[in-house]
Amino acid sequence: MPPIDIAADSRARFASFDLTSVPSPCFVVDEAQVARNCEILAEVAEASGAQIFLALKACSMPALAPVVTRYLAGTAASGLHEARLGREEFGGQVATFSAGFKPEDLQEVLALSDHVIFNSLGQLRRFHPLVEEARWNGEDVEIGLRINPQHSEGWTDRYDPAAPCSRLGHPVSQIRAEDLAGLDGLHMHTLCEQGFAPLARTWEAIAPTVGPWLDALSWLNLGGGHHITQPDYDRDGLIALIRRIREDHGVEVFLEPGEAVVLHSGILVGEVLDRTENEVPLAISDLSATCHMPDVVEAPYRPDLLGERPEGTGGEIRIGGPSCLAGDVIGDFRPATEFAVGERFAFLDQTHYSMVKTNTFNGVPLPALALWNSDTDQLNVLREFGYDDFRMRLG
Repeated sequence: MPPIDIAADSRARFASFDLTSVPSPCFVVDEAQVARNCEILAEVAEASGAQIFLALKACSMPALAPVVTRYLAGTAASGLHEARLGREEFGGQVATFSAGFKPEDLQEVLALSDHVIFNSLGQLRRFHPLVEEARWNGEDVEIGLRINPQHSEGWTDRYDPAAPCSRLGHPVSQIRAEDLAGLDGLHMHTLCEQGFAPLARTWEAIAPTVGPWLDALSWLNLGGGHHITQPDYDRDGLIALIRRIREDHGVEVFLEPGEAVVLHSGILVGEVLDRTENEVPLAISDLSATCHMPDVVEAPYRPDLLGERPEGTGGEIRIGGPSCLAGDVIGDFRPATEFAVGERFAFLDQTHYSMVKTNTFNGVPLPALALWNSDTDQLNVLREFGYDDFRMRLG
């Protein structure tokens, strides 16, 4: 049976969703799709022996905790606040990495986490007394070092942790075996929305160096960026590699996917506020690229419009946001019917990174949050944001 095209399946499911049933703007997350993604990840974990964590940096929505914890072993945090969220809301294991810890934060991080991963040998040495103090106080925390394999597989420097001059991870060429004394594990994160082949090539490039180190350690964390739930991902290859690493070096293997957990699980609903024209048809909406979908500007990329007609069918309209930023433009699209003022529309695949990166520039309101189950059609509007949320940010 061929793998399910989850993008097409998600598009079909959201086509039946009533866009007027939620406030606008609003993120709507399909918990049934998150469960389907997690089932795939759980199957990989079972077959390979790996432990898989949700990377909270991609999606830190507490309402998804009951789904995620049913299938995954824990969470990966990027600092104190995510570590606390992982411990309090998601349970399971908490693995915390930060490019730079503050001493006052690290004490709490050590208490909250099962694994704490340092970005450099300098940090590792500097904070050794705090680690020892935490252990003396009964904290059962394991310590790791993030390595930079100095082998790049990135498709753009902005999202390539192994790009030249990267600040992320200690370069493997600068590490000696004796530097790892007292460590429990190594961490490497080198991918971004990629398949198995880049991981395989990275491992083959560094295995001769890293392999002997692992023989004296307890675990290897392969980080995130793995598109494991995409239908064309080579899951058999991943399972085989993890098994080989575990058997050859006697270590546990962890993975920290973020996007793969929530891929194709959410939409961002918006409304047309005005129609105008300036050489091209324009639609002003209550969705802002700058405030609600910043990766549209930063990456950049063009999101998929729910129900968009194929290329070459005409009727393009440029959709932009309500802010004063001239570049607050989402893109040119071909809606199924000509946009009218007051009409609802939605962009697909907006659960990962969009929600966690929202901001209130220009006083633009934050989108509401809703949880939907495409299997049962149960809908729950979790939260709406107003003036107080804007007011409190800057004191």
